[in-house]
Amino acid sequence: MKKVQQHYDEVADIYDERYDGSRGKYYHGHISDHVMRELPKDGFLLDVGCGTGLFVQRYVEEGGRAVGLDISPGMVRHGRQRCPESGFCVGTADVLPFKDATFDALASLLAFSYVPDPEGMLRECYRVLKPGGRIAVCTLSRTIFTSIVPVVYQMGEKVGLKKVGVGDFDEHYYTNVEIASLFREAGFEDVSVGRCSFAHLNLADPVFNLARKVEPIIEEKLPYLAYNVCAAGKKPKE
Repeated sequence: MKKVQQHYDEVADIYDERYDGSRGKYYHGHISDHVMRELPKDGFLLDVGCGTGLFVQRYVEEGGRAVGLDISPGMVRHGRQRCPESGFCVGTADVLPFKDATFDALASLLAFSYVPDPEGMLRECYRVLKPGGRIAVCTLSRTIFTSIVPVVYQMGEKVGLKKVGVGDFDEHYYTNVEIASLFREAGFEDVSVGRCSFAHLNLADPVFNLARKVEPIIEEKLPYLAYNVCAAGKKPKE
């Protein structure tokens, strides 16, 4: 995780440029839509791997309160600037610095694949959620397209390409069955898993525009081609 922290500290100042253009805003907004629909809108949220606070801002704008946690001090600094009314802290997902049953909702967008101990993270998420609280995780999925991404990113690292997410981080790409099993083993109930995102922001404009048009069809009819997997569940009420 030290390498992940160092990378995101190095790209913290340019991270939001990734989501400032039309492709980036659409891509992150689309993922956020999938996560939001699984969470209560007026609750108290913890966003694990919050980055610069994009989803914290979205959750607060829809009526909730939120705290963000990230391994990168640089990303947390930008989160505090984006959402000064929300709390942000530096930390790792395997030891969450919060009391039991603190939050109504827990989210994690595009960070779960970098966590070396996913079972440990989900145990901590379960602990800090209130009974009846909900969790939604959107992360990298295993597809015929993403199978070559680690090799491309390793090559990018070797040539010194400074781009968000480009590097050899030993990230894991999840199948629906894998992530559903992790959620159930952690104790969550009402577990659901779906796929989202076919219009990836790294695509060239003409390809992105075409992918965006067919994205609803892919997500409904050919979900195994989507780039991300979204899992949701609920902590049982006592």
